[in-house]
Amino acid sequence: MIGNGDKDMDDHMDEHRAKHRAKHRDEHVDDHIGGRTEPAALLARSHRLGADPRNTNYAGGNTSAKGTGRDPVTGGEVELMWVKGSGGDLGTLTGQGLAVLRLDRLRALAGVYPGVDHEDEMVAAFDFCLHGRGGAAPSIDTAMHGLLDAAHVDHLHPDSGIALACAADGEKLTGECFGDAVVWVPWRRPGFQLGLDIAAVRKANPQAIGCILGGHGITAWGATSEECEANSLRIIRTAQSFLDEHGRPEPFGPVLEGHRPLPEPERRARAAALAPHLRAIASADAPQVGHFTDDTVILDFLSRAEHPRLAALGTSCPDHFLRTKVRPLLLDLPATAPIEDVVARLADLHAAYREEYESYYVRHAGPDSPPMRGADPAIILIPGVGMFSYGRDKQTARVAGEFYVNAVNVMRGAEAVSSYAPIEESEKFRIEYWALEEAKLARMPKPKPLATRVALVTGAGSGIGKAIACRLAAEGACVVVADRDAASAQAVAEDLGGADKAIAVTVDVTSEDEIAAAFDAAMLAFGGVDLVVNNAGVSISKPLLETTAADWDTQHTIMARGSFLVSREAAGIMATQGMGGDIVYIVSKNAVFAGPNNIAYSATKADQAHQVRLLAAELGEYGIRVNGVNPDGVVRGSGIFAGGWGAQRAATYGVPEEKLGEFYAQRTILKREVLPEHVANAVFALVGGDLTHTTGLLVPVDAGVAAAFLR
Repeated sequence: MIGNGDKDMDDHMDEHRAKHRAKHRDEHVDDHIGGRTEPAALLARSHRLGADPRNTNYAGGNTSAKGTGRDPVTGGEVELMWVKGSGGDLGTLTGQGLAVLRLDRLRALAGVYPGVDHEDEMVAAFDFCLHGRGGAAPSIDTAMHGLLDAAHVDHLHPDSGIALACAADGEKLTGECFGDAVVWVPWRRPGFQLGLDIAAVRKANPQAIGCILGGHGITAWGATSEECEANSLRIIRTAQSFLDEHGRPEPFGPVLEGHRPLPEPERRARAAALAPHLRAIASADAPQVGHFTDDTVILDFLSRAEHPRLAALGTSCPDHFLRTKVRPLLLDLPATAPIEDVVARLADLHAAYREEYESYYVRHAGPDSPPMRGADPAIILIPGVGMFSYGRDKQTARVAGEFYVNAVNVMRGAEAVSSYAPIEESEKFRIEYWALEEAKLARMPKPKPLATRVALVTGAGSGIGKAIACRLAAEGACVVVADRDAASAQAVAEDLGGADKAIAVTVDVTSEDEIAAAFDAAMLAFGGVDLVVNNAGVSISKPLLETTAADWDTQHTIMARGSFLVSREAAGIMATQGMGGDIVYIVSKNAVFAGPNNIAYSATKADQAHQVRLLAAELGEYGIRVNGVNPDGVVRGSGIFAGGWGAQRAATYGVPEEKLGEFYAQRTILKREVLPEHVANAVFALVGGDLTHTTGLLVPVDAGVAAAFLR
């Protein structure tokens, strides 16, 4: 926007979003569209528009195309409309993401429309206009597309267009910017009446290519898909050029002393230190996952004199405040204020925020309003440092942050040529607590058992650790894949789904600094940590007389000392978050079983087993549960066994190394080989939500070794 230019706007495009869209773009031409020209062109147009954040925000806007199809009953031709359905994203839209409706039935609804006071009832009527089975549910914007007399329609949320839509004199500016080519439509909540309004505007202004929707976005149309796309881009780019050419150079005012961005290493270290405190604030009502950004748009905004006034006005576009809430929590201290002062001030601000949000709800709620969903902020702004955003999962948290960047761009544009004037608070409430929005939330799938939980697994680049990371991610957790082998950790993280699901960190658990850095990375990626698995290890199998002091020290430094250091770091974060937590040790049956030629390994495993008991007794007051798993003979897929331990143990027992797994299985009660997945299953059993009152437990996963039974 103003002062940033196209390069900065391109820089703000989220890399994950771009890669995801590139991967899926144009892959899907399914039975829902068949070989028809109109929907295929619609998908291609949607992908192009949705790939560029200057055109619309993630999951924002919708597109449509009209054409003809065969009526399966009469065999005759029937007019149809393909339109992006409820949910989804233009950049990754597929045929199954389209709703297909009969135009004659959709347009006939105008004759039974009961008026604006009952327009929500029309959404259910869209289902009776559907053509065929499958596809997406029609969205609230279906009427906008169907009632408009144009073959192709785009409704988008570009920052430049919303800047005009949210300017105090937006109607006048729209005329100055576009002449009579684009028409101003005053704010109206999305719905059937807005569709009628835009249809009337189109009929009264045949020369127009689209409109600016006050407080909302833009709508463009065309006779062909190419013309519609060209008109959308013309509106977006013309609006941006107008803002650039006519706007003041510093619309957010001068830089505030003490609010300049801190140097990158300092601000990221400060963000990591504050993260557990901020997550506690955002999760007071319900656990949340966090996302941190120090985007230059945010840092510049927070450094300027006008940012407190503008932040208090809140976001405007419905897509924005549905994800960011009506306004953020803003820290009002300088960037260099002592951390303890910041934490204390945040506690006061949080209490005030909750009180104000509850008052906002009471001011506007009616007898039929849904219950208040929670009074904690979704966006927390820290001058000089950046922004934390929160949601039910990482993607939701990240997207909320992206939307607030959009909101800041809108504020900048509006302030540059006028003054920022978002829609009234009462209208925001009508959107946020809309019965249709509540119904959409009710349709969301049930969360997985570990949703909102952030796990850090050491030694997760291979073997047992990898299996644990995979299981935790499959159950909904965000996972920090920690391993000394950076390439292995990165490969696992990518397999788990990339940055919205998992990140890789390189860590040697003997290093306090590397452990601290790994947890800092977790703070910045996901906002905190709830679940830690101490799995990193090494095995030295030698008789007592051949075991050197160096062997002993290596074994204990990595496993006994390493797990102590990891647990200590985790416990401090979990206690600060105040959300409880789990620490799980991957111990061994050797912790209680006296076998030959492994004095160093077995002794350090016994150390870890007792750490479980000690920490369970100590950390219970914070709601932190500490448990362990005692596996035996995990040969296949094990990094330890592949690293020489297997050969050593096979020699000890006088069996070929490739038969070691079978040998271990035959000495058990169940005669079954233990695999990494079995250990992962035990970890999930401990942390998955059913054993809420269990701590200090060591679970055997050894197929039954009687000599290792716990006493």
